[in-house]
Amino acid sequence: MKKLSVLFAFMLGFMLLHAQTPKHYYVKITTNKGESVLKLYNETRKHRDNFVKLVAEGYYDSLLFHRVIHNFMIQGGDPDSRYAGSRQELGNGGPDYKVPAEIQADIIHKKGAIGAARDDNPAKESSASQFYLVQGRVFTPAALDSLEQFRLKGKKLTPLQRETYTTIGGTPHLDGNYTVFGELLKGIEVVDAIAGVKTDERDRPMTDERFSMHLLTRVEARDFERELQGLKPKKGIFTKLFDSMKSRTYKLP
Repeated sequence: MKKLSVLFAFMLGFMLLHAQTPKHYYVKITTNKGESVLKLYNETRKHRDNFVKLVAEGYYDSLLFHRVIHNFMIQGGDPDSRYAGSRQELGNGGPDYKVPAEIQADIIHKKGAIGAARDDNPAKESSASQFYLVQGRVFTPAALDSLEQFRLKGKKLTPLQRETYTTIGGTPHLDGNYTVFGELLKGIEVVDAIAGVKTDERDRPMTDERFSMHLLTRVEARDFERELQGLKPKKGIFTKLFDSMKSRTYKLP
């Protein structure tokens, strides 16, 4: 009996060891230019949870990137774009609520970041559904000096901003004005491809650029996090047994 108890405890511990909940939520974005994988930040929980809810509901399926500006960003999330005519003006659709601002000094508009679009409300509350993916550009130190002097009216960039925007690139003038709530970890070239398409006078692509989104399951997210660490997915018998007993979804605090 004692041996069986020890064996059971060992197996239970082994299964629990392999049962780690993923550290983040991840969203796969599928376009006709390829696929990307987005990590949502836990530091911006209100935006994270709202986005997860909409993705899980299929809200974003077959919407358009309706506003595209080369070396700046690509914007989507307007539900009116799903069945929009070729010349229809877009950018005003979305749920009838806003998400409180979660702007943080150390979460910036680097290339590949996802930010929440908004109108000119003084509280800087975000649109519930519209978002943009940053393309931006790489700046020289002199260009950042000029940005500080003229566009930022003397406000100094932080060391983090200077390091990021002279290496990775992005859109520094948006910092402090819009909530950034995640970043692409895979498929940044998709943003470059869409940002380079021809657009009309309203910055809408001449050819529809549709996308859909899929929230990674617990197993998919766990395996993706292992991939980021250079590790292979867990495929052992105990892992499969535990996975069969668990929900496909997971909830983060």
